[in-house]
Amino acid sequence: MIMLSAPMNRPNLGFLTSFTPHFSVRIQCRQSIRTNTIIMKSIIEYFFGVYEKLIQILLHPVFYKENKYPLKRKNERANEFAFAFTCIAEKSPDTLLDVGTGKTSFPHLVQNCGIKVTAIDKITGYWTGGFSNRHFKIKSDDITNPRIGQKFDMITCISVLEHIPAHREALKGMFSLLNPGGQIILTFPYNEHTYHADIYRHPQAGYGQQHPFIGQVYSRNELNSWLADNGGVILKQIYYEAFTGEFWTMGDPIYPLRETTADARHHLTCLLLAKS
Repeated sequence: MIMLSAPMNRPNLGFLTSFTPHFSVRIQCRQSIRTNTIIMKSIIEYFFGVYEKLIQILLHPVFYKENKYPLKRKNERANEFAFAFTCIAEKSPDTLLDVGTGKTSFPHLVQNCGIKVTAIDKITGYWTGGFSNRHFKIKSDDITNPRIGQKFDMITCISVLEHIPAHREALKGMFSLLNPGGQIILTFPYNEHTYHADIYRHPQAGYGQQHPFIGQVYSRNELNSWLADNGGVILKQIYYEAFTGEFWTMGDPIYPLRETTADARHHLTCLLLAKS
């Protein structure tokens, strides 16, 4: 007798026929998205390549003017920037606010160090004849009453504070924008004992009489008032002799600047401040 065995139950694989087309469509979609992304990146790179060439053409008159009419004299920026970058290297902030950038490239150089930089200046009411910075985007803001909402690990104010009449309000604004543990870098004309409200109007001033802005020379009294107002402390202070005369701009300029002490003749100070 021949026995017939019952057919074995086999798994139903019919779902694969419906799944395979969907899987294929997904792969095609991903490939299409990847292709479109590559095309878009190429378009953006081409656009910015053309844009940068156009900018170079448009900036050519600016470059010509800067080369044809350079600054009339050397200045103290090399010492101030050196101090600032030394502090930046030592403290290694993640975020930095530059106050009163003007037309300098300082924030661009700092951002090249991998630091997130914001730059502000009181564009309206201070700069005349139009303002632009070809190195960095400058936000219009007043440090004596700042509108900016974020806080920063470090704030720099390089050779700007002497031009701000409301200097105590400016320091309050800076301290209010510091993260816990943050620092402030300041540089400005300085005399340990004597304050000048506007050294450019002094009869013995060596230059600056035609400047439309003031040039204050701060003293220990002003510095102490800033610290008292904001609970600040001095982490570092250095002094430079920049002129042969008694005060800023007076006499002949000295190059290179000479690092000195508070007890010796000095004209410029560089400070690193923090909250106590």
